[in-house]
Amino acid sequence: MDAHGRTDAAVLLPLYGWPRRPGLVFTERRPDLRRHAGEISFPGGRQDEPDEDLRTTALRESNEEIGLDPAAVELVGALPPTGTFVTSYKVHPFVGLIAEPAELELAPNPAEVGAILHFGLDELREGYGMKRLVRRGVPIRTPTYTVERHLIWGATARILGEFLERVSR
Repeated sequence: MDAHGRTDAAVLLPLYGWPRRPGLVFTERRPDLRRHAGEISFPGGRQDEPDEDLRTTALRESNEEIGLDPAAVELVGALPPTGTFVTSYKVHPFVGLIAEPAELELAPNPAEVGAILHFGLDELREGYGMKRLVRRGVPIRTPTYTVERHLIWGATARILGEFLERVSR
């Protein structure tokens, strides 16, 4: 499976409450960051070493960003990679089962994460829509998910859409 992007990265879709009342954990990036400021994303990032297993990358980054212990995650699947347009990352998404967020000792890394968010899959599905956004002066029509005041768009929305399509089958 291929996607555009020069730099490999990995994200974790932390899935809780499966199968009764499933939801996902997201991060809201700090508003003062140079890249992706204030955006909603899955925990993740670049490989530390070119030969680092991408599953390890997703778990390591989730631990660094939200304090999610890798031992508390049961990796259950992967989704096709998704390319980012601005940063040219090839993002490899992995799905991991976790306990309810309230049962975990999650804490945002203050250097990167403004807040840890968790939304039910039903809320996410209800918040889907195609929107016209203007980014860096360029209008784009893109899939989005709006839950409460939070807007999920870009690569995160594309990954989320792929995930929701697969779990609804």
